[in-house]
Amino acid sequence: MLASIFLDFNLPNAATWFYLSIVIAIALFLRFNRLIALRNWDLLTLFLLTPGFLLLQEAHTLLYAADRKELEPAMRAWLTDRGNFLLFVGYAWLIAGSGYWFARCLLDLGLEKRPALTPNLNLSGLAWLAATLFLCMVVVAIRRIPDVPVEQIGKGPIALIRVQEGAAAVVNYQSGIPSIDDGGTRFWVERAIVMTLHLAILIGLILIGAIHFQDTTAGMAMACLYLLTPYTALHVSQVHHVWPAVFLVWAVFAYRRPMVSGLLLGLVSGSSFFPILLFPLWCGFYRGRGSVRFTTCFLLAMTLSLALTALMLLTHGEFGRHITNALSLADWQAWKVPKTESIWRGAHWAYRLPVFILFMALIALTSFWPTPRNLAQVIAQSAAVVIGIQFWFADQGGVYVLWYLPLLLLMIFRPNLSERRPPEIDPETDWMTRQLRKVRGLLGKLLPRPKHMPVATN
Repeated sequence: MLASIFLDFNLPNAATWFYLSIVIAIALFLRFNRLIALRNWDLLTLFLLTPGFLLLQEAHTLLYAADRKELEPAMRAWLTDRGNFLLFVGYAWLIAGSGYWFARCLLDLGLEKRPALTPNLNLSGLAWLAATLFLCMVVVAIRRIPDVPVEQIGKGPIALIRVQEGAAAVVNYQSGIPSIDDGGTRFWVERAIVMTLHLAILIGLILIGAIHFQDTTAGMAMACLYLLTPYTALHVSQVHHVWPAVFLVWAVFAYRRPMVSGLLLGLVSGSSFFPILLFPLWCGFYRGRGSVRFTTCFLLAMTLSLALTALMLLTHGEFGRHITNALSLADWQAWKVPKTESIWRGAHWAYRLPVFILFMALIALTSFWPTPRNLAQVIAQSAAVVIGIQFWFADQGGVYVLWYLPLLLLMIFRPNLSERRPPEIDPETDWMTRQLRKVRGLLGKLLPRPKHMPVATN
């Protein structure tokens, strides 16, 4: 009985974690000697979107209670009206908060001098805190009853769903578990995948801080703040929320190698689709410094990713059905009436089209402005593009904070990166140029040149 007392602990609910995390973040990162500072404001407004999630949670609770048949019709009607009202207010809050961070990203394009944001805890303490927070997040992810399904927030890419199902089938086959009892296996496979993705983001943030920011403490601080923000805990089990962020973080880490960045962005574009909107921005970043290599690798990786998705769908006999559904889906087609939960169910959907047109104008602008651009501007513009998707995306637009949260952290903690640009390609030392020369020389030896015929004269 005594052992059960020490093991009987309850994880904090969403509201408790919101207050606790913001208090810890202020204690760790707020510069009390310079209260009026942009980075202090960034730290506080990083939690700006959390009340919107709490409102959505309350709205879903009321709507779920309204479905109970034993309630009186008047009570059910009141719960439904109240839930729909809070649902609209919650999404309106998320869109307003996204609008603030969108403007903040655009403002960051003109900021070069950035004083160092020194945490109030040293590197060893931050490393210990990050490790313990990650362990707590693992507990949050796995401390659920495997037989009770966890509701998915938003639609996930079909490729990720099929990969998880395939991994669960392999585990079942190796362990001899019957297919009818694979609910628990899918639960653990999903949790293993999502925690691996979170760990990849943490490692990427730490390495970017250590190598590109030349400040390991800043990298560890970004990892701690990523684990502290309520958005990570709220959507800890949502694989499709974390999946794109992993590739974006590591593309930033590999910015000096356009081929690697192109491969990473191409792979995620073929599986999650929305990162393809970042292609004009990153291609402009590499203009004159490897844009052809970036584009080639991007297209090859995206084609490979799409081909694998098509192969999986053909194997399950679902290719035609999913193509038809994708073409008729109103979530990403702003000229159609949305049918999924979002702010556009409360506001008139016709206003979604001009918002989409303005967003596409932004995409076109990022292809050539600013020129030239440095790493800090790429991070800020990438975050602005991903945030901009929230305004018109009809499937719970505003809740996909984990898509761009690591980019916001990089923007907040970055030093002066005005000199961080892709290296110029020197034809004399570049390995690809040397290989192309060897190939041209070999072809010249294998393919004889046509002989010039003498010109006849009268």
